[in-house]
Amino acid sequence: MKTTTKQSTEQPEPFTPGITKSMVRQHAFELYRDKLNRGSLTLEDWVLAEKDLVQTMETEGLETA
Repeated sequence: MKTTTKQSTEQPEPFTPGITKSMVRQHAFELYRDKLNRGSLTLEDWVLAEKDLVQTMETEGLETA
């Protein structure tokens, strides 16, 4: 059976204007609390956390308008 392992990486720069690394880091820590006990996050985890953060911010913005 072929096994693959995901390597943990340093946090990349956010690709969304107006979003900071610290905002993504905080959101990622909330999303992946269980993963952080086992190690670092992958590049895919960071990207998904940023996308989820942007979606959440847009949703909250629509609700308050």
